[in-house]
Amino acid sequence: MFQRTTFAAFGLAAFAAAAHAQTSMPFALDWKFEGPSAPYFVAIDKGYFEDAGLSVEVTAGQGSLDAIPKVATGAFPVGFADINSLIKFLDQNPDAPVIGAMMVYDKPPFAIVGRRSLGVEAPADLEGRVLGAPPPDGAFAQWPIFVSETGIDADKVTIEPVGFPTREPSLAEGTVAAVTGFSFTSFLNTARLGVPEDDISVILMADHGVDLYGNVVIVNTDFAAENAEAVSGFLEAVAKGWVDTIADPQAAIESLVSRNPAMDADLELRRLELALRDNVVTDWVRENGMGIIDDARFANAIEQIRLTYDYNTEPDASLYFTDAYLPEGGFAID
Repeated sequence: MFQRTTFAAFGLAAFAAAAHAQTSMPFALDWKFEGPSAPYFVAIDKGYFEDAGLSVEVTAGQGSLDAIPKVATGAFPVGFADINSLIKFLDQNPDAPVIGAMMVYDKPPFAIVGRRSLGVEAPADLEGRVLGAPPPDGAFAQWPIFVSETGIDADKVTIEPVGFPTREPSLAEGTVAAVTGFSFTSFLNTARLGVPEDDISVILMADHGVDLYGNVVIVNTDFAAENAEAVSGFLEAVAKGWVDTIADPQAAIESLVSRNPAMDADLELRRLELALRDNVVTDWVRENGMGIIDDARFANAIEQIRLTYDYNTEPDASLYFTDAYLPEGGFAID
């Protein structure tokens, strides 16, 4: 059972005290500063957070699970995390004060990345071939769902365990015909090893029946109950950062690179552009708005998770995501 810490109480008290002036809202990312994190720095540099009365510092993370306990304990009021990991965390810690509040990755980057020259372009092509997969990989965790939705015969696919450092090199060397991974990361890593881009196929699981959502802005619900206006202001500023990034990715990368001049700007621009194309600016988001979710799809996603995880209690969608801090219809991105 989840236990709140003394530090959590101290952190929330500090946030409440800061609200008399400029509300402090440190933001915990899921990963290090890369192309897809540029919109948050755009929001800082353009004063969107400041205009909302907020003081925001962005902190790098160490994986899709990293921000969840940080926000749940109150160490951070807001964070960025994989919603599927959040669902499992809340199933195991039902009293944890954390919830998804703004969907960013309408399609998660879970993918099969293969090589056309090795015969992999579509899911069925995996049959009779070797698939490299790091056992703890987030994309590989969805393999049972992908198999169920595509109807491929998993017994005809040879799964070769590989480490993260050897995943893309194995694909480049041809010892495996495809690998599981995040779409933009494995694509770029493979291309940088000399494989021609037109030889690399990206099979996004979300395009083949996997209804899971991806990363979401999460919020500490205790903090949100006392600072609803600040949370809404934070999400609006984030949305403005994304809108500006969509309009001018190059300028957004400049905001990112200013935090680390040694960064490969061209690489991170490409990573950002791929994330925008495949994960953020989907047809559904263009039509319905950014930040919100489709209730029917989310319900099906929760059911699909049963193929990879045994719930302790019957899942309840209302515990995992709320649109209470979003404008009706989400944020328009065009």
